[in-house]
Amino acid sequence: MQDPIARMKELAAELSRAARAYYQESREIMSNYEYDRLYDELLALEKETGVVLAGSPTTQVGYEILSELPKQAHPTPMLSLDKTKDVNALQEWLGDKEGLLSWKLDGLTVVLTYEGGELVKAVTRGNGEIGEIVTANARTFENIPLRIGFQGTLVLRGEAVIRYSDFEKMNARIADLDARYKNPRNLCSGSVRQLNSKVTAERHVNCIIFALIQADGVDFENSRRRQFEWLVQQGFEVVENRQVTAGTLPETVASFAEDIEHYDIPSDGLVLTFEDIAYGESLGRTAKFPRNAIAFKWADETAETTLSRIEWSVSRTGLINPVAVFDPVELEGTSVSRASVHNVSILEGLQLGEGDTVVVYKANMIIPQIAENLTRSGVGEIPRICPVCGGKTTIQQTGEVRCLYCTNPDCQAKKIKSFTLLVSRDALNIDGLSEMTLEKFIGAGFIREFSDIFHLDRHRDAIVEMEGFGEKSCDNLINAVNAARHTTLVRLVYGLGVAGIGLAGAKVLCRRFGYDFDKMRKASAEELMEADGIGEVLASAWCEYFASPANNEMVDRLLAELTVETPREDTEQEAPLSGMTFVITGAVRHFANRKELQELIESKGGRVSGTVTSRTSYLINNDTASTSSKNQKAGQLGVPILSEEEFISRFVEPQ
Repeated sequence: MQDPIARMKELAAELSRAARAYYQESREIMSNYEYDRLYDELLALEKETGVVLAGSPTTQVGYEILSELPKQAHPTPMLSLDKTKDVNALQEWLGDKEGLLSWKLDGLTVVLTYEGGELVKAVTRGNGEIGEIVTANARTFENIPLRIGFQGTLVLRGEAVIRYSDFEKMNARIADLDARYKNPRNLCSGSVRQLNSKVTAERHVNCIIFALIQADGVDFENSRRRQFEWLVQQGFEVVENRQVTAGTLPETVASFAEDIEHYDIPSDGLVLTFEDIAYGESLGRTAKFPRNAIAFKWADETAETTLSRIEWSVSRTGLINPVAVFDPVELEGTSVSRASVHNVSILEGLQLGEGDTVVVYKANMIIPQIAENLTRSGVGEIPRICPVCGGKTTIQQTGEVRCLYCTNPDCQAKKIKSFTLLVSRDALNIDGLSEMTLEKFIGAGFIREFSDIFHLDRHRDAIVEMEGFGEKSCDNLINAVNAARHTTLVRLVYGLGVAGIGLAGAKVLCRRFGYDFDKMRKASAEELMEADGIGEVLASAWCEYFASPANNEMVDRLLAELTVETPREDTEQEAPLSGMTFVITGAVRHFANRKELQELIESKGGRVSGTVTSRTSYLINNDTASTSSKNQKAGQLGVPILSEEEFISRFVEPQ
């Protein structure tokens, strides 16, 4: 049997390494489940032996101060909360008192101080004793008032957070998967502790108030709930809270549990405080915990199951992530059969092999994870070829993390933008196939080329188990795919993504070749250049695309999935604007936007350009007397300038 002190040293080192990676390096080397398990083991050994080693994670609060921000000591230490995963323990703790149950927010704690109605200081929690002054950054938080009606000294504690919805939008703008932010908590911490407040302002940080420390001269009638009500009146956003007794605690905890899946603010549990302020403060504190509040962490529902295989999912950067596929189990009310393992290092650490008995859970009741491997048979062969393209793979190591990559620059997974264009609104218009969803499907091998999009129903069971999907959303997606089978040639041509051929170019080509796609793709550069607006560069790009047998075969397979409308051949009456080129500038009044006006012109056979040239037929600008550069250019070239009313009168509603 291992010596308890030796084991404590092992645990302390492992936990400290994980905390340093999470709080200071914005990366995770173990799951929250594993961290809590090891932490509880260390705590139990400390109680058993009566020994607490110097620097033990059980005595540490917050992060180590490493930045160049100015420091400030807190008047009184900011302590962490004792925690439990047992609702019965919460009931015993509350006893016959009333309490307030609220979210335990997962961000960065900040102390705000107001004097004379002005925000004068903001300090992070830091290590509990000393924090960092981030006043300039706090002034950029989206939801805190810089000036309030109360003129006395006001000291608050709040949690700086980035909402999931904002986090996802920021990540969606980052093309490189490896460069994306790992989670809202780490991004928020880095954002608040920036030396440049402009960066903070761009990160959509909010501050949710969870405690009032000082408000000179205000009588709250010894009620914590009244404190929250008063803070709302001052313009603050306070943490959602519900009044409870020991008898109502179980149903209230269950109610929060139902809400967490759709809650937009990162949370890792609940906090229970006494409604009676004086009573709570009279209880004092321990060396690490205050006694007037306690944290509740969700007791992760776990299940044992058998690992059937490891699949490999490829991202747009070529990163290939292992995915554990196991016999389905019920967790938190849904069936789960897949969980990401994130990288080769974690796969090897868990020693995952086919047939192993594993324990699975949902992190924060949402994301399926492997908690532990009970049989640890060992990792099988790491793929030597990419599951998407068949190219060679390589293992790259960054620090302590080993990851698998595809080395083929032409891997379909790296061409996510072409698939994104094909399903976009102006192309096949498949609702529900976002860029991030396409990335998941391509990485999982469901989509290798365009036509595969129309056979996602073959992977229905696997899609239902993916994060963000369920039965209903999967069915909606498949219905949207089937609806997109009926399309137009213009949408198809635009969606193919031939270099330089935008929506307007696609319309011009379709009209030029009488909507005969076979003629279009066999056309010479000279024939293509006869179309208005198609020059040598665009014609060459089109010819190069269709000179490839692989591209032609791919397009043929796509066409086999589609029903393409054949519009009536243009006549002079149906295309009254044929041969005319328009430029639109300025605000519009009769249309939702300029694009709507452009679509009307193109539907009548006209062309819309962004530049006034000698070939421009009309410039449309409601401010016909404007001295804008386009009006001046039109005047120099003798191009008529029409208002919207004049355009409509002349070309839309002729008398």
